[in-house]
Amino acid sequence: MIKNYFDKQFELRYFEMNEFGVASPTTILTLLEETAADHCYSINHGLYQLAEQNVGWVLISGMMQMERYPSYKEKITIRTWLSKYSTIKGFRENIIYDEQNNIIGRARGLWIFFDIVRRRPVKIFNEIMEKWSFCSEESINYNITQKIHPVEDSDYKLNFKVNRYDTDMIKHVNNIRYLQWVVESIPEEVIDNYYLHTIDGRFIAEAHYGQTVVSLTKNDILNKSFIHSIKIEGTDKVCATAKTIWKKTNKST
Repeated sequence: MIKNYFDKQFELRYFEMNEFGVASPTTILTLLEETAADHCYSINHGLYQLAEQNVGWVLISGMMQMERYPSYKEKITIRTWLSKYSTIKGFRENIIYDEQNNIIGRARGLWIFFDIVRRRPVKIFNEIMEKWSFCSEESINYNITQKIHPVEDSDYKLNFKVNRYDTDMIKHVNNIRYLQWVVESIPEEVIDNYYLHTIDGRFIAEAHYGQTVVSLTKNDILNKSFIHSIKIEGTDKVCATAKTIWKKTNKST
């Protein structure tokens, strides 16, 4: 692959671990987001600089696959690049490497360039596309734009209040929070004995501070796989949909 990528190294910290002593899925999503933010900063179009112009990036769909989660003090490298652009959106690819250069995870996201005030997509600056360039290689060979139908009759359900800390700098509920809401509604038996191998998500509408959202989860056809929806309580408004696949945890490692 030609050098159109950006690498960032992390050393996993204690507070990023889950109860099993490995990084949580939300930790990995946070590190992916941090890598994307640094990639923006590296071309002098950092997120705070963009916000001063009332624009920013919003994730509208994405997939993450983890073969294993890193442990405390382990160093990982996240490699990111853009594989394709349109006028208002771009596909961001990610590969996660351990210290031995083994691939332990992959992620792919579709991001739109967003007018913060008008709450609508806008044209990506030419300078951003020129400085980032692109490489057509994909980290995951999967169509992350195909629709995930909302859950109608759920097997599990939980409610959450949207608090101030759930929103980001563009007053938008962060995609990481949606993952947390999804995982919280997974049965405890699955959480205790399985790890999140794949999450495939779509972000459809905004939830706002003060609202209550409902996390709906339904068993899918495959064993230990689920379909999810996040809705605004008391309405038919769907904010996000997702699918998750869980794999057996090897607790001896």
